[in-house]
Amino acid sequence: RRPRRSTLFPYTTLFRSTGLCFAASSSFWPLLIVAFVGTLNPSSGDVSVFLPLEQARLAEAAHGEARTSLFARYSLIGSLFAATGALAVGLPDLLVSMAGVSRLDALRTMFVLYGLVGCVVWLLYRRLPDAHGDETRKPAPLGPSRGIVVRLAFLFSVDSFAGGLAVNALLALWLFERFDLSLSAAGTFFFWTGLCSAFSQLAAPRLAKRIGLVNTMVFTHIPASLCLIAAAYVPDVRVALGLMIVRSLLSQMDVPARGAFVMSVVTPAERAAAASFTAVPRSLSSALGPSLGGALLAAGWMAAPLVACGVLKIGYDLALWRAFGKAAVGHD
Repeated sequence: RRPRRSTLFPYTTLFRSTGLCFAASSSFWPLLIVAFVGTLNPSSGDVSVFLPLEQARLAEAAHGEARTSLFARYSLIGSLFAATGALAVGLPDLLVSMAGVSRLDALRTMFVLYGLVGCVVWLLYRRLPDAHGDETRKPAPLGPSRGIVVRLAFLFSVDSFAGGLAVNALLALWLFERFDLSLSAAGTFFFWTGLCSAFSQLAAPRLAKRIGLVNTMVFTHIPASLCLIAAAYVPDVRVALGLMIVRSLLSQMDVPARGAFVMSVVTPAERAAAASFTAVPRSLSSALGPSLGGALLAAGWMAAPLVACGVLKIGYDLALWRAFGKAAVGHD
């Protein structure tokens, strides 16, 4: 009903408000309400209110193999900034030691910074044109592609729930409890894993060109899950971190392939609806995972969230490959 650019603007207001409300609040219940309606998520990943609209715009800008490359660059830039954000978790310690502010105020400053990033995003959205030149049809609800989108949404929900069991926030807690890692050291580690994930996505288009989009998603994901399961049991912190880095080199190569695949199996008019229909169940599923993962860690089952995450993801990969491994794509 509305141009996609103008639809994005209200969400940047929500983006800014989320950071400022977190910085200003001290009580649990107001924070919980802001967390529920706001834009923060514990994974620092691609589950957000902006994703469906952005993916639909990207799908209109390229076709065929070029679309996978465009999605790879899109994911690369996002991953690079996520890695930089992980490195920035050392800023509160610097503020405490150099500026003499309290640790609580230093942590509040990070949420103010989050709100300022929302202002930058608003300025970037203002530079977007109202529509691409090749957009010949108005967006429409799901129609001919409803069946395949529903199946993909279900599979993606399983993957997202599994990922929620071992989001970065819980992995950081696991590293703190298991190996007594410091906050700064954990931030540095997640910075490097973020860089590995970012640049590995550049290989996705070439790999997809050789073996296909679905095979790229599956055959990079399974080894990554095996590394996560192995990391849950190794006693040496260096080996565990090494396995996590190998995982990061493989686990995100499916992101551009997944986005390109969804956009290619639906009609052009259905792309925004398909992106939303697959993103919303993923968001809901990812919200359930951290609660269960945190409960398992609190119960002292340190390896359980990582193992459950790996096993569920392998099951998702095999189901996806069986359902769509030979699927033809043609809505360019």
